[in-house]
Amino acid sequence: QVQLVESGGGLVQPGGSLTLSCAASGIIFTSYTMGWYRQAPGKQRELVATITSRGNTKYADSVKARFTISRDNAKNTVYLQMSSLKPDDTAVYYCKAAGFFDYWGQGTQVTVSS
Repeated sequence: QVQLVESGGGLVQPGGSLTLSCAASGIIFTSYTMGWYRQAPGKQRELVATITSRGNTKYADSVKARFTISRDNAKNTVYLQMSSLKPDDTAVYYCKAAGFFDYWGQGTQVTVSS
């Protein structure tokens, strides 16, 4: 059974930092491109960042230079380090494993507010 379990969300003040984690099980982790997506209320889900098994990364323009995606293939875990957070970053953040099949996590809420 495939599971993607996100953690690390919460409430943070503007300008603050937060690190999300996504632990994967039931898949051959190194066969998947891992990604973070987010969905704000009333908006469509959008790509935040992706990382291939070789470590090649891609970011949405809105988060470049503020967010960093990384993965630990030994721990089957992908991370999203977020800094200089803005209220517009408020959303549910989802982890995705993209391969022959795509799998999604349940999401973790990130709220940026003073």
